[in-house]
Amino acid sequence: MRHLGILAHSAEGAALCFRAFCQEGFREMGPDDHPDVTLDLIAMARSMPAWEAGEHDSIRATLAESVRRLAGAGADFFACPDNTAHLALERPGADLPLPGLHIARVVADRAARDGRRRVGVLGTRYTMDGPVYPRELAARGIAAEVPDAAGRDTVHRIIFEELVNGVVTEESRRAYVRVIEDLAARGCDAVALVCTEIPLLVTPGVSPLPTLDSTRLLARAAFDVAAGRAPLPEWRGGPVGSPAHPGSAAD
Repeated sequence: MRHLGILAHSAEGAALCFRAFCQEGFREMGPDDHPDVTLDLIAMARSMPAWEAGEHDSIRATLAESVRRLAGAGADFFACPDNTAHLALERPGADLPLPGLHIARVVADRAARDGRRRVGVLGTRYTMDGPVYPRELAARGIAAEVPDAAGRDTVHRIIFEELVNGVVTEESRRAYVRVIEDLAARGCDAVALVCTEIPLLVTPGVSPLPTLDSTRLLARAAFDVAAGRAPLPEWRGGPVGSPAHPGSAAD
Protein backbone atom coordinates (compact mmCIF):
# COMPACT_ATOMS: atom_id res chain seq x y z
CA MET A 1 0.00 0.00 0.00
CA ARG A 2 1.09 3.57 -0.72
CA HIS A 3 0.39 6.63 1.38
CA LEU A 4 -1.71 9.33 -0.34
CA GLY A 5 -1.20 12.98 0.43
CA ILE A 6 -4.17 15.21 -0.39
CA LEU A 7 -2.95 18.67 -1.38
CA ALA A 8 -5.97 20.72 -0.38
CA HIS A 9 -6.68 24.26 -1.53
CA SER A 10 -10.37 24.65 -0.69
CA ALA A 11 -11.93 22.86 2.24
CA GLU A 12 -15.16 21.51 0.74
CA GLY A 13 -13.64 19.96 -2.38
CA ALA A 14 -10.78 18.43 -0.41
CA ALA A 15 -13.18 16.99 2.16
CA LEU A 16 -15.29 15.41 -0.59
CA CYS A 17 -12.18 13.89 -2.18
CA PHE A 18 -11.01 12.58 1.20
CA ARG A 19 -14.37 10.92 1.84
CA ALA A 20 -14.54 9.48 -1.67
CA PHE A 21 -11.02 8.02 -1.35
CA CYS A 22 -11.85 6.37 1.97
CA GLN A 23 -15.15 5.06 0.59
CA GLU A 24 -13.26 3.38 -2.27
CA GLY A 25 -11.33 1.55 0.43
CA PHE A 26 -14.48 0.50 2.24
CA ARG A 27 -15.85 -0.99 -1.00
CA GLU A 28 -12.62 -2.65 -2.09
CA MET A 29 -10.92 -3.61 1.18
CA GLY A 30 -13.72 -4.00 3.70
CA PRO A 31 -15.38 -1.94 6.43
CA ASP A 32 -13.30 0.93 7.83
CA ASP A 33 -10.26 0.01 5.73
CA HIS A 34 -8.34 2.13 3.24
CA PRO A 35 -4.73 3.05 2.39
CA ASP A 36 -3.06 5.67 4.57
CA VAL A 37 -4.04 9.22 3.70
CA THR A 38 -2.90 12.61 4.98
CA LEU A 39 -4.55 15.93 4.10
CA ASP A 40 -2.79 19.30 4.29
CA LEU A 41 -4.57 22.62 3.83
CA ILE A 42 -3.17 26.14 3.92
CA ALA A 43 -6.19 28.45 4.08
CA MET A 44 -7.28 29.50 0.60
CA ALA A 45 -7.75 33.07 1.84
CA ARG A 46 -3.97 33.45 1.81
CA SER A 47 -3.93 32.84 -1.95
CA MET A 48 -7.06 34.71 -3.08
CA PRO A 49 -5.31 38.09 -3.62
CA ALA A 50 -2.77 36.33 -5.80
CA TRP A 51 -5.55 34.61 -7.79
CA GLU A 52 -7.20 37.96 -8.42
CA ALA A 53 -3.87 39.44 -9.50
CA GLY A 54 -2.90 36.45 -11.64
CA GLU A 55 0.24 35.84 -9.55
CA HIS A 56 0.41 32.10 -10.08
CA ASP A 57 4.04 31.76 -8.99
CA SER A 58 3.11 32.97 -5.51
CA ILE A 59 0.31 30.41 -5.31
CA ARG A 60 2.66 27.66 -6.48
CA ALA A 61 5.00 28.49 -3.60
CA THR A 62 2.13 28.13 -1.11
CA LEU A 63 1.02 24.83 -2.60
CA ALA A 64 4.62 23.58 -2.63
CA GLU A 65 4.79 24.18 1.13
CA SER A 66 1.81 21.87 1.56
CA VAL A 67 3.52 19.22 -0.57
CA ARG A 68 6.63 19.50 1.61
CA ARG A 69 4.51 18.91 4.69
CA LEU A 70 2.82 15.91 3.07
CA ALA A 71 6.23 14.46 2.22
CA GLY A 72 7.27 14.99 5.83
CA ALA A 73 4.20 13.06 6.95
CA GLY A 74 5.29 10.07 4.89
CA ALA A 75 3.11 10.42 1.79
CA ASP A 76 4.34 8.65 -1.35
CA PHE A 77 2.45 10.83 -3.83
CA PHE A 78 -0.12 13.62 -3.85
CA ALA A 79 -3.46 14.40 -5.43
CA CYS A 80 -4.75 17.97 -5.54
CA PRO A 81 -8.57 18.09 -5.59
CA ASP A 82 -8.63 21.66 -6.90
CA ASN A 83 -8.72 22.13 -10.65
CA THR A 84 -7.85 25.82 -10.59
CA ALA A 85 -4.78 25.13 -8.46
CA HIS A 86 -3.29 23.24 -11.40
CA LEU A 87 -2.84 26.55 -13.21
CA ALA A 88 -0.31 27.38 -10.49
CA LEU A 89 1.12 23.88 -10.13
CA GLU A 90 1.94 23.91 -13.85
CA ARG A 91 4.10 27.01 -13.50
CA PRO A 92 7.82 26.41 -14.06
CA GLY A 93 9.79 25.91 -10.89
CA ALA A 94 11.69 23.46 -8.78
CA ASP A 95 10.28 19.94 -8.74
CA LEU A 96 7.73 19.38 -6.01
CA PRO A 97 8.89 17.04 -3.22
CA LEU A 98 6.36 14.37 -4.25
CA PRO A 99 5.03 13.11 -7.57
CA GLY A 100 1.39 13.93 -8.18
CA LEU A 101 -1.64 13.00 -10.21
CA HIS A 102 -2.83 15.70 -12.62
CA ILE A 103 -6.59 16.10 -12.23
CA ALA A 104 -7.25 17.35 -15.77
CA ARG A 105 -5.51 14.33 -17.22
CA VAL A 106 -7.60 12.01 -15.06
CA VAL A 107 -10.80 13.70 -16.27
CA ALA A 108 -9.75 13.89 -19.93
CA ASP A 109 -8.69 10.25 -19.93
CA ARG A 110 -12.12 9.26 -18.65
CA ALA A 111 -13.85 11.42 -21.27
CA ALA A 112 -11.81 9.67 -23.96
CA ARG A 113 -12.61 6.20 -22.59
CA ASP A 114 -16.29 7.15 -22.57
CA GLY A 115 -16.09 8.15 -26.23
CA ARG A 116 -16.98 11.80 -25.66
CA ARG A 117 -16.54 14.21 -28.55
CA ARG A 118 -17.56 17.61 -27.11
CA VAL A 119 -17.39 18.31 -23.38
CA GLY A 120 -18.76 21.30 -21.52
CA VAL A 121 -16.42 22.64 -18.86
CA LEU A 122 -17.80 24.09 -15.61
CA GLY A 123 -15.42 25.51 -13.02
CA THR A 124 -14.08 28.74 -11.66
CA ARG A 125 -13.60 31.64 -14.04
CA TYR A 126 -9.86 30.95 -13.89
CA THR A 127 -10.35 27.35 -15.02
CA MET A 128 -13.01 28.08 -17.65
CA ASP A 129 -10.90 30.84 -19.19
CA GLY A 130 -7.63 28.95 -18.76
CA PRO A 131 -5.74 26.56 -21.04
CA VAL A 132 -5.63 23.37 -18.99
CA TYR A 133 -8.86 21.62 -20.01
CA PRO A 134 -8.94 22.73 -23.66
CA ARG A 135 -5.37 21.42 -23.98
CA GLU A 136 -5.98 18.06 -22.29
CA LEU A 137 -9.27 17.42 -24.09
CA ALA A 138 -7.89 18.49 -27.49
CA ALA A 139 -4.93 16.15 -27.03
CA ARG A 140 -7.47 13.33 -26.97
CA GLY A 141 -9.49 14.60 -29.93
CA ILE A 142 -12.24 16.11 -27.78
CA ALA A 143 -13.62 19.64 -28.17
CA ALA A 144 -14.08 21.80 -25.07
CA GLU A 145 -16.98 24.21 -24.62
CA VAL A 146 -17.52 26.75 -21.86
CA PRO A 147 -20.71 28.62 -20.98
CA ASP A 148 -21.37 32.06 -22.43
CA ALA A 149 -20.20 35.10 -20.47
CA ALA A 150 -23.34 35.28 -18.32
CA GLY A 151 -23.18 31.56 -17.62
CA ARG A 152 -19.51 31.75 -16.64
CA ASP A 153 -20.29 34.59 -14.25
CA THR A 154 -23.10 32.57 -12.65
CA VAL A 155 -20.99 29.44 -12.26
CA HIS A 156 -18.04 31.36 -10.78
CA ARG A 157 -20.17 33.44 -8.40
CA ILE A 158 -21.97 30.43 -6.95
CA ILE A 159 -18.67 28.61 -6.41
CA PHE A 160 -17.12 31.41 -4.36
CA GLU A 161 -20.21 32.78 -2.64
CA GLU A 162 -21.77 29.42 -1.80
CA LEU A 163 -20.08 26.12 -2.64
CA VAL A 164 -16.65 26.73 -1.08
CA ASN A 165 -18.54 27.65 2.09
CA GLY A 166 -20.64 24.48 2.04
CA VAL A 167 -23.83 26.28 0.97
CA VAL A 168 -26.03 24.31 -1.45
CA THR A 169 -29.37 25.75 -2.59
CA GLU A 170 -32.08 24.64 -5.00
CA GLU A 171 -31.99 28.04 -6.71
CA SER A 172 -28.31 27.61 -7.54
CA ARG A 173 -28.87 24.02 -8.64
CA ARG A 174 -31.51 25.24 -11.10
CA ALA A 175 -29.12 27.92 -12.35
CA TYR A 176 -26.44 25.31 -13.06
CA VAL A 177 -28.96 23.05 -14.78
CA ARG A 178 -29.87 25.92 -17.13
CA VAL A 179 -26.20 26.44 -17.95
CA ILE A 180 -25.79 22.72 -18.69
CA GLU A 181 -28.94 22.72 -20.84
CA ASP A 182 -27.37 25.47 -22.93
CA LEU A 183 -24.19 23.43 -23.32
CA ALA A 184 -26.29 20.44 -24.43
CA ALA A 185 -28.03 22.63 -27.01
CA ARG A 186 -24.58 23.56 -28.34
CA GLY A 187 -23.77 19.90 -28.98
CA CYS A 188 -21.99 18.81 -25.82
CA ASP A 189 -22.30 15.11 -24.99
CA ALA A 190 -21.03 15.43 -21.40
CA VAL A 191 -20.24 18.08 -18.82
CA ALA A 192 -17.03 18.14 -16.81
CA LEU A 193 -17.56 19.33 -13.23
CA VAL A 194 -14.07 20.73 -12.83
CA CYS A 195 -14.45 22.67 -9.67
CA THR A 196 -14.31 19.97 -7.03
CA GLU A 197 -17.23 21.48 -5.08
CA ILE A 198 -19.67 21.39 -8.02
CA PRO A 199 -20.59 17.70 -7.46
CA LEU A 200 -22.08 18.81 -4.13
CA LEU A 201 -24.63 20.78 -6.17
CA VAL A 202 -24.95 18.94 -9.50
CA THR A 203 -25.56 15.20 -9.19
CA PRO A 204 -25.96 12.79 -12.12
CA GLY A 205 -29.68 12.61 -11.41
CA VAL A 206 -30.29 16.31 -12.02
CA SER A 207 -27.77 17.02 -14.78
CA PRO A 208 -29.14 17.24 -18.33
CA LEU A 209 -25.84 15.74 -19.54
CA PRO A 210 -23.69 12.85 -18.31
CA THR A 211 -21.22 14.20 -15.77
CA LEU A 212 -17.48 13.87 -15.41
CA ASP A 213 -17.07 14.34 -11.66
CA SER A 214 -13.47 15.50 -11.25
CA THR A 215 -13.53 14.98 -7.48
CA ARG A 216 -14.52 11.34 -7.49
CA LEU A 217 -12.52 10.51 -10.62
CA LEU A 218 -9.41 11.86 -8.89
CA ALA A 219 -10.22 9.95 -5.69
CA ARG A 220 -10.58 6.72 -7.66
CA ALA A 221 -7.35 7.31 -9.55
CA ALA A 222 -5.57 8.04 -6.26
CA PHE A 223 -6.97 4.87 -4.74
CA ASP A 224 -5.70 2.80 -7.66
CA VAL A 225 -2.21 4.21 -7.15
CA ALA A 226 -2.37 3.76 -3.37
CA ALA A 227 -3.57 0.18 -3.74
CA GLY A 228 -0.75 -0.64 -6.16
CA ARG A 229 -3.03 -1.15 -9.15
CA ALA A 230 -1.54 1.81 -11.01
CA PRO A 231 2.05 3.08 -11.03
CA LEU A 232 3.22 6.08 -9.09
CA PRO A 233 2.85 9.21 -11.22
CA GLU A 234 5.98 11.02 -12.38
CA TRP A 235 4.69 14.58 -12.68
CA ARG A 236 6.22 16.85 -10.05
CA GLY A 237 4.63 20.13 -11.08
CA GLY A 238 5.63 22.37 -13.94
CA PRO A 239 4.55 22.17 -17.57
CA VAL A 240 3.10 18.89 -18.71
CA GLY A 241 4.08 17.08 -21.87
CA SER A 242 2.32 14.70 -24.22
CA PRO A 243 -0.88 12.78 -23.37
CA ALA A 244 1.33 9.77 -22.68
CA HIS A 245 3.05 11.65 -19.84
CA PRO A 246 2.36 9.54 -16.71
CA GLY A 247 0.40 12.19 -14.90
CA SER A 248 -2.80 10.21 -14.40
CA ALA A 249 -3.90 6.76 -13.39
CA ALA A 250 -6.30 4.45 -15.16
CA ASP A 251 -9.84 4.32 -13.86
